[in-house]
Amino acid sequence: MVLVSVPGAASYVGSGCFRELVIAAREAVPEAGFSSLLDCGDDAGAALGAVRSEIEGVVFTGRADVARRLADIARQHGVRFLTDRPQASLDLGDGFFAAPETLEQRCAELFR
Repeated sequence: MVLVSVPGAASYVGSGCFRELVIAAREAVPEAGFSSLLDCGDDAGAALGAVRSEIEGVVFTGRADVARRLADIARQHGVRFLTDRPQASLDLGDGFFAAPETLEQRCAELFR
């Protein structure tokens, strides 16, 4: 299971906030094994910041020449680096205003 931020989140949420969200998720449900990816869109600065802060994984969809350099830096920091955003198994965006019970049920069904 992979927890992926919303597209381009690194530019407005930041790597520190995302890291804390992942930590909170792991503490809330320790038995849920997952990895995480912070989507940086085409923002090279945000991707570099995420790599340097050693976020578990980064998605960068910018220019190929920049991606190659960032991928090398990510490798040196032990950070997973993707240039294609994975397809979502569960997207809670469409249920943003749903009742908490509805969202909890959708998540429970996915993790079974």
